[in-house]
Amino acid sequence: MSKPGSRMAARIAVPMLAAIVALLVPTATVGAQPAAPSAVARTPVVFVHGYNADPGVWGGLRADFKADGYTDAELFSFGYDTHRSVNEVLSGELAAYVEGVKRQTGASRVDLVSHSFGSLVTRWYVKFDAAGQSSVDHWASLAGPNHGTGTAWACALWDQACRDMTPGSYVQKGLAAGDETPGAVRYATWWSNCDEVINPDNSVPLTGATNNAAGCLAHNDLLGDDAVSQGVRSFLGS
Repeated sequence: MSKPGSRMAARIAVPMLAAIVALLVPTATVGAQPAAPSAVARTPVVFVHGYNADPGVWGGLRADFKADGYTDAELFSFGYDTHRSVNEVLSGELAAYVEGVKRQTGASRVDLVSHSFGSLVTRWYVKFDAAGQSSVDHWASLAGPNHGTGTAWACALWDQACRDMTPGSYVQKGLAAGDETPGAVRYATWWSNCDEVINPDNSVPLTGATNNAAGCLAHNDLLGDDAVSQGVRSFLGS
């Protein structure tokens, strides 16, 4: 037989326990909607400059991407020694850089935007690196010497990158062999009929790519042209 004090303690303890449980277990709200899923992060963009240049050439295009909502954490500029070999050195350095971007952002793929000689570096990486095609979603080339340029003969005697850009070079033959635009990567080029560096003009377009005529623009003017910028951003958003 319990004592009167024990029964009183039980009567007090039960409602107190219920109150504690009510505080710990949230009450369902009638008609509440589930939380919206977090937004999917954009594919990071890696800019690759051209011969005798540096990452600073991308200032205007980066600003346009940021105006579209990209953040600095989604935009990367690969800097490199433009006098080195495409196939023996630079494509490997780019591969390591892309892997670093993927680790930093958690993305499985990147978009590549290249200018001039950078088009050869990025194409070699996409075509021949073991992880190239699986790591790239879009590839965009502005004024790339994709089939060589005769102006490169002027420095080919002493500069490996110039030799790589000459028509019929080892790099040009390797990139032209078989499929010019391999894998599931989406390819696009922009070329100008007033380009003083890329000769002939039809060196830029690639079979299997979306090839865009930029009008009468100088070689470096493609970097800052509003229509080209809009075209590149629309392509990457496709």
